[in-house]
Amino acid sequence: MLAGLNESLFVALETVLDRTAFRPVHSLSTPTNVSIKLTVVGILGVEWKTEAVKWDPLQCGTSRISLPRSMLWTPDILINEVMEEDQSPEAPYVYLNYTGHVFDAHPIRVVSACRLDIYAFPFDVQNCSLTFGSYLHVASDLQLTLGRNISEVLEESRSVLRSAGEWELLDLRATDNAPHTRDHPIHHDHDQVVFYIILRRRATLYVVNLLVPSCFLITVDLFSFLLPPQSVDRSSFKMTLILGYTVFLLIMNDLLPITGSRTPLINVFFSICLALMVSSLLETILITNILYSSSQYPSIPRWIRVIVLQYLARLVCLYQKPSNRVTVTLHSAVQAEKYEAAAGPSVISGPQEPQGPQGKGHFHEELLLQELRRLSADLLAIRLKMDRSQQGSQNAEEWVQIGNVIDRLLFCLYLLFICASFLTIIMIWAHWHSQ
Repeated sequence: MLAGLNESLFVALETVLDRTAFRPVHSLSTPTNVSIKLTVVGILGVEWKTEAVKWDPLQCGTSRISLPRSMLWTPDILINEVMEEDQSPEAPYVYLNYTGHVFDAHPIRVVSACRLDIYAFPFDVQNCSLTFGSYLHVASDLQLTLGRNISEVLEESRSVLRSAGEWELLDLRATDNAPHTRDHPIHHDHDQVVFYIILRRRATLYVVNLLVPSCFLITVDLFSFLLPPQSVDRSSFKMTLILGYTVFLLIMNDLLPITGSRTPLINVFFSICLALMVSSLLETILITNILYSSSQYPSIPRWIRVIVLQYLARLVCLYQKPSNRVTVTLHSAVQAEKYEAAAGPSVISGPQEPQGPQGKGHFHEELLLQELRRLSADLLAIRLKMDRSQQGSQNAEEWVQIGNVIDRLLFCLYLLFICASFLTIIMIWAHWHSQ
């Protein structure tokens, strides 16, 4: 009996339903209200009313029937941000209610365009929009509204969204037309409903695969300053680290996003780390050159000695060693040279031996005095050479102290950068978890 009633109902509605080319209204000036329901898992629900269809559920034995989609007029609701053709399976049937309301629900796979802001990658939050609207019908013919409260949509989407992929659903918002637009629609304007999907990236994968290895490598480079700078192993060790970090950057390029309006901060962080590694290698080369060639350098200018050995050395807690320089007595050396030049001819030619006992005694005194003068001149010449040699050693020692100050200064910069990087990552991660 019930099957007969359903068949009679279908026969009675067949003449009305088989008019898919016309909107289901009595007057074409009457707009069709279409309500949109969305669940962020790939299901879209659309509902509208067919004015020419209505029956008594008690007499006909049912309040809802399913009909093929081809027998009913369906609105051309499209998503403006769709970039690829929908490959989801089609639902061949729709539900028709006894009040004339038609409910159409079908799964949809959307590959949409979304403008990403990856400045804070991987701790970024994206706002992607889905704009639903008709391609053909203007606002005077087709008016779109939200089918239900957006908070209910958010709760249902979170309950059914079980994906453990890269993104998690953070919030969901929606906007439709203002009331005055519905009351006085513009004939050449299209009605739209816009859903804003707030997504947050799961940053744990990127922190473990990108930030932690980079921090480890830069920390190892920091401890390489403990190696003696005169050792060749220090420079080779730093070159090995730079090579390893370069390979790491080539590998991590596949994990970084390639689109975005701004350069991510993580790229700046990697560039600074590589720049510090290269600067530490160049500093090691400079220090090695100073240690092995400082004896050939000229005296240090006074302004460099003041800035580096007095101010920067105190800043990095590396105090200057006390100087053991012996002042060269040039006045005594000059006097010795003048005396030797004055006494030279007599020493070379030698005094003539006088006659008599008294003359012989005076002659021996003159010889002894000349020998003493010659010995004094030789001693002053030796002292002058030693002073000059000690002065060169003192210059070399000062150059070595300048190298040590530069080495300690770069070590402190390294330490400050690593501490600031760790604190920044921890703060950003804590803020990201608190959202």
